[in-house]
Order: sequence, then C-alpha cells, then structure tokens
Amino acid sequence: MIPGINPKQLKQAMKQLGMKQEEIDAKEVIIRTSEKQLVIKNPSVVRINMMGQDSFQVTGEVNEESLEKWKKEDIEIVSKQAGVSYEKARNVLEKEGDIAGAILALQQDKT
Repeated sequence: MIPGINPKQLKQAMKQLGMKQEEIDAKEVIIRTSEKQLVIKNPSVVRINMMGQDSFQVTGEVNEESLEKWKKEDIEIVSKQAGVSYEKARNVLEKEGDIAGAILALQQDKT
C-alpha cells in the first residue's frame, strides 16, 4: 500500500472509484519474452480491477533464465571442434540434440 495513508480510507477511495483489489495466492510467476523468461519465486500478487480492466502488481525474488536450449559455451565448443560458424553449430546442435552428435554430424558433412 501507499505509506502514510490509512488503509481503510484508501480502500474506501478505491471503492468509490470503482476499483477492486484482490490478493492472489500464487506460488510462482513466469513472464516470457522472446529471448528470456523471468521467474518470480515467493511472489506477492495483487489483482486490481478498474473499470473492467485487470492489472497485476507482482513482487518477489526474480531470476532471469535464457530461453535458449543450449548455453553459449556449448555452441562455441561445437563450432570450434567442427570448424563451422556459430549459427551453423547452433542449428545442428538443435537438430541433433547433443554436443557429441552435433560435432560428428558436422565433421561427417565436411568430408
């Protein structure tokens, strides 16, 4: 809530403005973007409805995770061992599913 304001008065003012507030008992909140996901552990989630529109306020312990299946180091190992570009190594690694298989596939492709 807002510091220095009586919670009862704030609730009454929100009610007069047509705002409803509800606490949600969430265990985890995940926000996915095109490159990463934010995982919020032990969240405090509040749903605020104002004139038919829902907004969410989320606080908690935030961890960023990459959506890439393979770490950058894995792709670089395949790239160096097979002598191919980073992009080609990543594509073959995705297709093969493991580092050794990707290296072998790329080495056999060169001969």
